[in-house]
Amino acid sequence: MKVIQVPMDEKLLRAVNREARSSHSTRAALIRAACQDYLRRMDEQELERQYVQGYRRKPEKPAWGRIGARLAAEVLPEERWE
Repeated sequence: MKVIQVPMDEKLLRAVNREARSSHSTRAALIRAACQDYLRRMDEQELERQYVQGYRRKPEKPAWGRIGARLAAEVLPEERWE
């Protein structure tokens, strides 16, 4: 694992330290988790952007939407609550 230095203003540093203590973690672990969470959200946003862009390039036919909605609304006998 690489060690890095990250300049941080005092207010943010105090908040990070406070959260690390309250979660029984370390400052480094908290910062790593925050970076991982941020990168995961960026990946999700990129996938969503690609999904929307794909449907804009090749829109779904309205009939497929109606068929999908009808199928989703059907309840199979084994799924019924009795």
